[in-house]
Amino acid sequence: MDSVVFGQYLPGNSFMHRLDPRLKIAGLIALLILVFFDAGFLGYAIIGLYVIACLISSKMPAKRVVKAMKPMLFMIAFLAIFNLLLLKTGHVIFKFGFLKIYSGAVSQTFYIIVRLVLIISLTTILTATTKPLDLTLGLEHLMKPLKKVGFPTHEVAMMISIALRFIPTLLEETQRIMKAQASRGVDFNEGSFKEKIAAIISLIIPLFISAFQRAEDLANAMESRNYIPGAPRTRYHELKWRSADTFALISVMALCACIITMSILR
Repeated sequence: MDSVVFGQYLPGNSFMHRLDPRLKIAGLIALLILVFFDAGFLGYAIIGLYVIACLISSKMPAKRVVKAMKPMLFMIAFLAIFNLLLLKTGHVIFKFGFLKIYSGAVSQTFYIIVRLVLIISLTTILTATTKPLDLTLGLEHLMKPLKKVGFPTHEVAMMISIALRFIPTLLEETQRIMKAQASRGVDFNEGSFKEKIAAIISLIIPLFISAFQRAEDLANAMESRNYIPGAPRTRYHELKWRSADTFALISVMALCACIITMSILR
């Protein structure tokens, strides 16, 4: 849990920090879609260089992105082994007894790993360089056209922002409960499978109780400040589009055009 950095804002004044949150959210969605285009090794290399440029412009230490990937290492390893052993496309490049590894399985495994790394890196950069309040404003502005069909854009944006805001809080609460349980003799690492399940249940129940209590406290605090969902609201902080946002938008559009063209020509 110490490795979970998703949802944690990293204060700073870098180029990425100053970009409009609407651009960052829309750019993230575009890049996440772009990751699944079959543009070959060269295409993924171009996307990777773009992500590295975003990381450098955010002045965020690379070890933070590496730390964000640690919780996903098991999934990455599982998917890699699963694909290598079960996919049988292309020609055989390795054979040991009944075990055969095909070239198509290797390339597909490479694509999966690269896609996961890029997705984790992009989402980490977004949450680390964008304040929760700015995320709420950006999401609400991007979903504004849905208001015409009665979609509660402000409420949905608020819920997403609150969820991101409370990820670090819930992780800290989990660690606190684990330490309290360990001081009472609960061992989360040793024992039989049944004992481990019982230990996890003893962790989950108080965590849920604490989460519901925090949710109720937050709801009471919002009501005491006269928060009314759907009511017209004025804002002290307004989003402003700058020339740097236009430059970043052009770069995202150029990258999208490049990757889509490469995937079509393959």
